[in-house]
Amino acid sequence: MGHQDRFGVTWDGRLFRGQQKSEPLTPAVYTDAWQRARVIGLGEQAKSPLAKRLYGQRHAAVSTWLAAGVPVAEVAERAGHAVDVLLKAYAKGLDGQLDGSNSPIDDWLS
Repeated sequence: MGHQDRFGVTWDGRLFRGQQKSEPLTPAVYTDAWQRARVIGLGEQAKSPLAKRLYGQRHAAVSTWLAAGVPVAEVAERAGHAVDVLLKAYAKGLDGQLDGSNSPIDDWLS
């Protein structure tokens, strides 16, 4: 039996809800759930600073994608950001990519 079969959805179609059946999820609900789930799911890794806040995982993923050279528009789409918002928040993650950026330009110009 799946989550939706077991718990249903809210009147407006949301799958997950807060403490009361009709209220939306609050930061406190996310935090409480993350604190319990990280110990179960991450074991020793739950002690990592990245595991302290759920947002740390998201930030690490976005930073990794940028450092790996995934195009900014693709990273923004995956993260659910507009490109300008992504660049404001993660511009430092793009530092140090000058050589990698110049290489294909040099190749094309040769």
